Amino acid sequence: MLNKTTEAYQKIAEQLLADKVESIIIISPHLNSPENGWLINSATEFKIGFENFGDFATHSQISGDMVLAHELKESLTNNFTIQLSSEPQLDYGSAIPLQLLSSVLKDIKVITLSHANSDHASHFALGQALKNIIISQDKRIAVIASADLSHRLKRISPGGYSAKGAKFDNKLIEYLNNPESASENILPMDDKLVRDAMECGLKSICVLLGILDGLEYKPKVLSYQTEIGIGYLTMAMNIIE
Repeated sequence: MLNKTTEAYQKIAEQLLADKVESIIIISPHLNSPENGWLINSATEFKIGFENFGDFATHSQISGDMVLAHELKESLTNNFTIQLSSEPQLDYGSAIPLQLLSSVLKDIKVITLSHANSDHASHFALGQALKNIIISQDKRIAVIASADLSHRLKRISPGGYSAKGAKFDNKLIEYLNNPESASENILPMDDKLVRDAMECGLKSICVLLGILDGLEYKPKVLSYQTEIGIGYLTMAMNIIE
């Protein structure tokens, strides 16, 4: 049912290989966040499993990048409240994209980053700080903003149907396709529209926009599916070097 999404991830996997990516930072809306600030999961090994969804057959492991995780905490801690954990079981917001990329993960390390109980602007600012750290690294790092869009696109949707769902998704995709104005349009998006759409990843996108701030990049929609009533957008933001 989500074949287009799976095919899009295969294209991303091929790009990761071609770019010789060594580590992936995943910003996940489903990683448990602390009461204040952000959480970085710095486990040395991560487990992928979906038993909570009735899938007892899918299991795999991925290496964590503990060194990068600690460098991020040390570099960010003066301006942001950052906590570390070492939970080996990946949250599903991280596990799903990584499972779709499993064909290339043998030689790639991972860390995961939570949302915080703060506004879009603070997530954007965190992304700007992350960009400076990522650029300073000797290794090649990719970032995944794990983010479901509206959960109200159809009558079968988890939140039921609302016309605001499609309106939110369409506007967000339009804004993301315009790098020159993406952040200035997305950060102040109408709070009521965002709430009515029942999204769960706009903060992930705000962190990513902070990382991309000041860089020249080319956005490309690889797939967008709504078949099960949730907006699943797969989009590549390729830095122009």
